[in-house]
Amino acid sequence: MCGIIGIVGRSPVNQQLYDGLTVLQHRGQDAAGIVTCMDDQLFLRKGIGLVRDVFHTRHMARLVGNMGIGHVRYPTAGSSSSAEAQPLYVNSPYGIALGHNGNLHNAEALKKELFIQDRRHINTTSDSEVLLNVLAQELLRQEGLTPTPEAVFAAVSGVHERCKGGYAVIAMLVGYGVIGFRDPHGIRPVVYGKRETPEGAEYIVASETVALDALGFELVADLGPGEAIYITERGEVHVQQCAREHRLTPCIFEHVYFARPDSVIDGISVHKSRMRMGIKLADQITEVWPDHDIDVVIPVPDSGRTAAIELAMRLGVKYREGFVKNRYIGRTFIMPGQQVRKKSVRQKLNAIDLEFRGQNVLLVDDSIVRGTTSREIVQMARDAGASKVYFASAAPPIRYQNVYGIDMPATEDLIAHGHTDEEVCEVIGADRLIYQRLEDLIDAVRKGNPNMDGFDSSVFDGHYVTGVTPAYLKNLGNQRGSGEGEDNRQRQTEGVDLHNHA
Repeated sequence: MCGIIGIVGRSPVNQQLYDGLTVLQHRGQDAAGIVTCMDDQLFLRKGIGLVRDVFHTRHMARLVGNMGIGHVRYPTAGSSSSAEAQPLYVNSPYGIALGHNGNLHNAEALKKELFIQDRRHINTTSDSEVLLNVLAQELLRQEGLTPTPEAVFAAVSGVHERCKGGYAVIAMLVGYGVIGFRDPHGIRPVVYGKRETPEGAEYIVASETVALDALGFELVADLGPGEAIYITERGEVHVQQCAREHRLTPCIFEHVYFARPDSVIDGISVHKSRMRMGIKLADQITEVWPDHDIDVVIPVPDSGRTAAIELAMRLGVKYREGFVKNRYIGRTFIMPGQQVRKKSVRQKLNAIDLEFRGQNVLLVDDSIVRGTTSREIVQMARDAGASKVYFASAAPPIRYQNVYGIDMPATEDLIAHGHTDEEVCEVIGADRLIYQRLEDLIDAVRKGNPNMDGFDSSVFDGHYVTGVTPAYLKNLGNQRGSGEGEDNRQRQTEGVDLHNHA
């Protein structure tokens, strides 16, 4: 999962891009990058680490210009190195910098095609570099020496024809403007906004509305599936549908876990969708376990909190905060390496004994992936004195790997794959396990926008909206199962700068 942002302003945008990336940090903690443009020249800083670690005062001073894009990343394939930190750059045509959120499942075929047809060399294992070169080649096919809106949209149409998978993209053409586009299924989110200044209108494109809120922009719209926006350096805005066939089926896991609760995606409040998830869970408990003996509902912070509050209210059971979170530990799901992940749980959370002692506790979390974190948390509740520990997941069982930009483990490493709910319950050590029903999850999210065509729920039901071959899934599982490229990410920040030397 990654976060993208681009701004076309009337004054320097370096600080705005930095601030925007900090509120998108939840979408990726592996690397960060910003590239700006002034006088037909790019200025780049990117590196491994959090936003605050990659950018220092000396780097910010070099990021000059009123137009730029930024990216936060955690890898879905390939190694983690400064070479694969984004934005990426190619010098022809025009000079293009690009940031990508998502994953292409035909990247290997495209890589071969780019070499055979276009003589383009791909230097990394990143599918983002493949996508960048496809966009560059499609722009080269257009007539004229300047990228007109018609040429840009024709190029994006070509990208849609060639690239398969989930992708939200932001790109900058040196000296010309910023492009944003979304795949024909709208799997990954993209929004754009506007604000008025004394110097004129400024525009932003970003992964989530929270970036707009933080920077004082007003939301104009979500980009639709297959839609593209081109904002020229002069502030002219052009929006066009670029896909012959398009259908809005975004990733439902954005609402379960990844998106910030204060964001609105495709007209759906993430916060309210999580509230409805809690209500749905409570109704299921009332239906299948009417004589429950739950004394207290305690959330697993932070993303389990919203559902837990609504669940407790619906059941008429007291709600308590039983875990204190150390906010200086990274999100466990994104952390590299199973050993590091397991070790981090008790560093990340500490139980308040008096909330557990002698109580029948229902723990509520957003989801269960590997089960490592859930098992540790259940044991923490028992160690704190809970009489019984029940566990509720706001999401259904995750039984299939994600191919659209979420670096979930190989299928066989998912705790729910090939196991019944009862078996998962036993593995995590709970006295009872309640999973959200898939139809209830879909209803909870869809209620925010009844006009949705559907959702990509592939991690739950194994149905991939773009169509994925068994061979690709097997290869992806082999890559993720090996842990290749994970454990070597514990190192100091590396960085790359591109700026004008005197």
